Amino acid sequence: MDAGTPPVVALVGPTASGKSSLAIEVAERIASLGGRAEVVNADSMLVYRGMDIGTAKPTVEQRRRVPHHLVDIMDVTQSASVAEFQGLARGVIADLRDRGVVPIVVGGSSLYMRAILDVFDFPGTDPQVRRRWEDELEAIGPHALHRVLADRNPEAAAAILPGNGRRIVRALEVIDLTGTFTARLPEPTYALAGVHQFGLELPREEMDERIAARVDEMWRQGLVDEVRGLVEAGLRRGVTASRGLGYQQVLACLAGDMDEQEARRATVDGTRRFARKQLAWFRRDPRISWIPVTDREASRRITTSSGIEQPQ
Repeated sequence: MDAGTPPVVALVGPTASGKSSLAIEVAERIASLGGRAEVVNADSMLVYRGMDIGTAKPTVEQRRRVPHHLVDIMDVTQSASVAEFQGLARGVIADLRDRGVVPIVVGGSSLYMRAILDVFDFPGTDPQVRRRWEDELEAIGPHALHRVLADRNPEAAAAILPGNGRRIVRALEVIDLTGTFTARLPEPTYALAGVHQFGLELPREEMDERIAARVDEMWRQGLVDEVRGLVEAGLRRGVTASRGLGYQQVLACLAGDMDEQEARRATVDGTRRFARKQLAWFRRDPRISWIPVTDREASRRITTSSGIEQPQ
C-alpha cells in the first residue's frame, strides 16, 4: 500500500445487501496489504446503545476484528441531527486519515452519506422552535402537520412524505427561522478529497427475499424482548430511535395496536419500501461504482479501484 493521505472508501446499498460484512472484508484485505482501515458508521440507528437486533448491528466479534466508529454512542432517548452526525463523522474521518488509516464509510441512507462526503450545509436550529413543532407533531400527528406545512410551503410539502414527521418538523423549524425551506439536495460535489464510492446491487426479488429472511431472523433472535427492555430505558421518548424500522412496529404491537404477526409483516413491508427508496436515491449518483453482491472479488475490486492495491 502506498504512503500518503489514505483514500476514503464509501460503501452504500440497500438494507440486507451485505455492506457490513463487505466492509470488514475490505478492511482485512487492506491489512493484508500492509495498511490499516477502520469502519465509520453512517447509519442513524446504529448509534443507539441496546438497539442491536433490529438494526442488524455488527457483532462484538466483528468489531473486534475491525474497529468501528459512531456505533453505540447514544442512549435511545437522545436524538442527533444530520448536521451533528456530519460533524462527528467528518471528525473521525479526518483523525483516521491523519494517522494513515483508510476510513471505510458504510451506510444505507443517501442523506447521511451525502452529508458526510459532500459539500452540504445545514440551516441553523433553535431548540425552542423545534420543541414547539415536535409537541404539535405529538398532538395532531404527522399527516395533519403535513397539511400545516402545505399551507406554509407547498413545494416543501410536495417533496416530503406525509408520514415523515421528523422531516416535517425540521421543515417547519427552518421556515420559522429563515422564511423558506428546500427539500432538494444540493448538486453532488465531494467536500473530501480522494473519495471512492461503491454500491452493492442485487435483483429486486432477491432483495425482497433477503429482507424477509432478515426480519424472520430478528424475531428468532428476540427483537420483541429487546424492544421491551428498551421501553424501560425510555425508547418511547426517543424521537428518532422509536421510529426505527422494526422498533416502531414492535412498539405498536406492545401497545395493542396490532398483533405480533401483523408487526412482523409491517416490518417486512416497511423495510422493502425503504430499500427501494434507498436504491432510487443512490442510482441518481453517477459517482457510485456498482458491484453485484455475488461478486467474490468485490473486496479486491474496491481496493484496486481506490488505489490501495495494484491491479493484477
